[in-house]
Amino acid sequence: MPSLIVMNSQGASLDGSKLTLTGIAANSIVFADRPVRAAGHALTEHLLEEWNVGDDSFGKDPPNATVSAFSKDGSAIRDAVVVLKSPVLEGTTLTFDVDVLEGSLAGADGAASIFIDIIGRPLTPLSYAGVARRTARRAAWYGAGPYYHPYAPYYHPYYHPYAPVRPLCGYPPYPPCY
Repeated sequence: MPSLIVMNSQGASLDGSKLTLTGIAANSIVFADRPVRAAGHALTEHLLEEWNVGDDSFGKDPPNATVSAFSKDGSAIRDAVVVLKSPVLEGTTLTFDVDVLEGSLAGADGAASIFIDIIGRPLTPLSYAGVARRTARRAAWYGAGPYYHPYAPYYHPYYHPYAPVRPLCGYPPYPPCY
């Protein structure tokens, strides 16, 4: 199941309840921890197209996110924790309506990243099964190699939504995964 989505941009500003990311990257990074540790890329545009899809979508249950932005000289990092709502992508500018939970981006005028937490959202369109069904043909997944997991050669290049296999490491009584 994907557990984190990361979007990178050239800048971010937080003005009241509006978050603006300028120079947003065309690809977003998707990380997964279970059933197999993996990372991959999906087009940002496609992730946003699926924002309101489904009964338990981000549109109905907005996700939390942390926005981290640098100052141009690298002397400071500013963070804000927000609830993301209503994304609008216009060219390379992405805006969200937000509820600010804590923090501020004041003084941050450099590159920024937004970390979208989707843990605990198994039915979202960006969930384990949702990504496998909708994003597989348009995403590049980099799964675990044969030295990580004994079943890795049998995994599809995307997460197969109906056959999760518990790794033989990392869970008691098995030894840690390395």
